[in-house]
Amino acid sequence: MPYLEYAGNKFFITKRLTSIGASRDADVCLKGSDSADTHALLSFDGKEFILQTTDRKLDFSLNGKSKRKATLAHDDQIEIGGDSLRFIILAKPQPSAPSVNPDEMVLKGFQTLHRLSEKLLSNYDLPELLDTLMDSVVELTHAQKGFLILVDGEDFNIAVARNVDRQTILDAENQLSDSIVEKAIASKKPIIVSDAINDEEFNSSLSVINLNLSSVLCVPLMDKGTLIGVIYVGNDSIAQLFTQRDLDMLVAFAGQASLIVANAMLVNNLRLNNRSLSQQLHEKRFGSIIGACDAMKSVFRTVEKVAPTSVNVLVLGETGTGKELIAHEIHQRSGRSAGPFVTINCGAIPESLLESELFGHVKGAFTGAHATREGKFQSAHKGTIFLDEIGEMPLNLQVKLLRVLQERTITKVGSSQSEVVDIRVIAATNRDLEEAVEKNEFREDLFYRLNVVMLRLPPLRERAGDVVLIARYLVQEICREMNVGVKDFAPDAILAMQKYPWPGNIRQLENRLKKAVVLSDRSMLSAEDLDLPPEMLTDVVPLSDAKEAFALRYILEVLERNNGNRTQTARDLDVDPRTIFRYLEKDTEN
Repeated sequence: MPYLEYAGNKFFITKRLTSIGASRDADVCLKGSDSADTHALLSFDGKEFILQTTDRKLDFSLNGKSKRKATLAHDDQIEIGGDSLRFIILAKPQPSAPSVNPDEMVLKGFQTLHRLSEKLLSNYDLPELLDTLMDSVVELTHAQKGFLILVDGEDFNIAVARNVDRQTILDAENQLSDSIVEKAIASKKPIIVSDAINDEEFNSSLSVINLNLSSVLCVPLMDKGTLIGVIYVGNDSIAQLFTQRDLDMLVAFAGQASLIVANAMLVNNLRLNNRSLSQQLHEKRFGSIIGACDAMKSVFRTVEKVAPTSVNVLVLGETGTGKELIAHEIHQRSGRSAGPFVTINCGAIPESLLESELFGHVKGAFTGAHATREGKFQSAHKGTIFLDEIGEMPLNLQVKLLRVLQERTITKVGSSQSEVVDIRVIAATNRDLEEAVEKNEFREDLFYRLNVVMLRLPPLRERAGDVVLIARYLVQEICREMNVGVKDFAPDAILAMQKYPWPGNIRQLENRLKKAVVLSDRSMLSAEDLDLPPEMLTDVVPLSDAKEAFALRYILEVLERNNGNRTQTARDLDVDPRTIFRYLEKDTEN
């Protein structure tokens, strides 16, 4: 290795620029009083060693001749300010370190990865784990510095910067070449710059020139086809240029390290998300119900007021909006919470069996009635009965239900004896019961008996901001139930969930999440995993178009109420009749 011999000491040339002068900060500090602080610079351009003064007024002596700039040769004698130096380019061979078998280096790399994997299982501290990872990379590649750079969309940031002494590099941003990193990120392919000074692509890069870089390896970290970051290692010493073997070993190492980094990042993100989610749930949870939109807050306020009373409640909402959860919350907040909460789906039981399910039967009441059996109303004694899909109940049973609500007694099928029941009734439906009453499909007197207090649950598409919070809560529960690794959502999945109208509401969301958890191998669920390709998403339209669409729908609704009478519709809406005609013409054109 080339070196300068001065005052009995050897100063090895390991940098592209070596400073010589009286300053203590100089690479070769001269003791003579006649030299400047930085008197000269010794540079290596890949072929020649050139000594040049830092100021035109300064000079040095080379083999007895005064110079300001000169190319050095082996055994040249140099005098600077009264101090003598000797330049040696062909040093005597130094005892070499024991040769290392490449296979042994690869094995050592995988042993390191195994230890890191075990550490991840026992310690989820992300910064400590990544520091250990980069220390191992620097050791394996014999680099002077190493960086772990994480990619977030179009941006990248330095997560870890370590030197050969296992210390954190404080000015990390100024210690690596942006141009090399950017190429590795753009190409997603490993890069070796073995001799940066003479590299045709990077030797003109300002970062390479300013850093005096001699050799760089930059390898992408991929997680199932997605770039999550790069490992960057560098040497400033011309005596330690990286080789293709170094690159191959680092590529093999990075292939496994990417799994550790991805899992560590996922665990760390999930820990942060869990803390955030727990806090949000505490703030936005109403019993077992999650919601923070204005419509749900209104529902919660009504529940708080009506729960302590004994009045009947009618819950309206589309399928999958959580009607049973609301009913259960009313029960839990009532004086009947110690009693039973009994649910029956009036639309799922055949008409021939529904009466027996509701009111019970005596032995021999019908074929197969081998014993007397209590119905749901008796099972709910001292508690609450939840009649789901009440709109599907046959008219003949509606009469009997009305009698139960009025008299608080039931009569079993096949019996003539009435039995007292102490129950509170909460009914629910996804049908428009007022319309059903007009069509004589539902008894008006039963409707008013049930509809003492009405709660309307908004569909998921109208609950701005709730869908992601609910999805994160559900996916945690699903992963726990199915005993699978924790999962989170990729940015495209979050955007897709917010844009999709969810016609099946929370039930549809839960089903999509279960399918994604079971079938996806990804740690971060994507929009594709949730079956939400771009063509399924509702487009955002300008506000003016949205207003026009709403106005047309509302006009058509009022027109239907008025049996197609346009003049009356215009009066009801307090608009000019020509406005009605204009919207109807638009509807015809569409």
